Amino acid sequence: MKTDVVVIGGGPAGMSASLEASKQGASVVLIDVESRLGGILNQCIHNGFGLKHFKEELTGPEFAERLAQKVYQSNITVMLNSYVNYVGKNKVFVITPNGQEEIECKSIVLSCGARERTAGEIYLKGKRLAGVYTAGTVQKMINFYGKLPGKNAVILGSGDIGLIMARRLTLEGVKVKSIFEIMGHSSGLRRNIRQCVEDFEIPLLYNHTITRVVGDERVEGVYFAEVDENKNPKLETEKFLKCDCVLLSVGLVPENSLLPDETKREKFVVVDDERQTSVDGIFMSGNVLHIHDLADNATEEGEIAGKFAGLYAIEKLKRYDKVKVYFSNKVSYCMPQLVNKKEDGKFTIYLRANDNFLKKYIKVKCGDVDICKKFCIGITTGEMQEVEVEYSKIQGDLFVDIGD
Repeated sequence: MKTDVVVIGGGPAGMSASLEASKQGASVVLIDVESRLGGILNQCIHNGFGLKHFKEELTGPEFAERLAQKVYQSNITVMLNSYVNYVGKNKVFVITPNGQEEIECKSIVLSCGARERTAGEIYLKGKRLAGVYTAGTVQKMINFYGKLPGKNAVILGSGDIGLIMARRLTLEGVKVKSIFEIMGHSSGLRRNIRQCVEDFEIPLLYNHTITRVVGDERVEGVYFAEVDENKNPKLETEKFLKCDCVLLSVGLVPENSLLPDETKREKFVVVDDERQTSVDGIFMSGNVLHIHDLADNATEEGEIAGKFAGLYAIEKLKRYDKVKVYFSNKVSYCMPQLVNKKEDGKFTIYLRANDNFLKKYIKVKCGDVDICKKFCIGITTGEMQEVEVEYSKIQGDLFVDIGD
């Protein structure tokens, strides 16, 4: 098979990338391992999606269906139940229900999403017992198959999926005995803390963690303890809590294993403002690049990657000199890390803070000059921040900071 653009991943980022690449006049093949488009949105039956992109509140499946309808109404070729096992400079190998196929292409967009961290990855102590799940797995169990994980649950970590599942379990009659968060603050959105935890009076213990899971063949309880400033458990504070299941909401890992070897892998893959990696013709968008709070933002990023992947494929992508984006120790990361020096227009810098701040500015400097300032009443570690910058103001490398 031959095409201009291959998009890997049929979630919101992948679908929007496909649509935008097709708008540029490129032929597009969209590949997803599942039996239907939508990605993780299909199991997110709660509302809160679409406020930014569609200007109305939707559930996850509703959001996914709107994008999927646009895909099927276009000239995009969709390959479902298909697993990509190799990505090269201009080719993709994919295992389909009919066997392995090779697709020749001119550009590739990786929109493979992310996976949840498992018990082994966080070195959760205890036997390999039935009843230990990731929060997303339980979400799929309940929303897809109508199965409950247990009757009395505890949740480790206060990421958004864990917070949402605390509410979902409660509504289904499961007693959520406690949520343990090793940090002094939650990594979830403030609205989820309020709507999913505080409104249901579910205990959320900061600076606490599970020290070990106990039971015979199935979880019978957990020991938990307060942690010190180095995040080590204070064993003198250890207590026992009876439960029959444990949900892990301890972070997401981008599924970037398909990146070619020549792509430099770091904590975050380096891309420019067009979402192109260090390998020409390979673009990235969505949670495979960095973890988004909102599907709306992942969708917008897919549009960026798809547009420029399409232009690259039809040989209409312009070349520019690039500048680097640096940031202070108040910022944990910025996206993108490289910016094309264009003459007009704007681009958005996405960032996360290392700490919580009140009434501060997000500043973007070029040399000693502030080329952009955005006032924020509150900045939290759990919410991604964004700031728009005008290309015409860029004279050299950029520096992002948070200050007065």
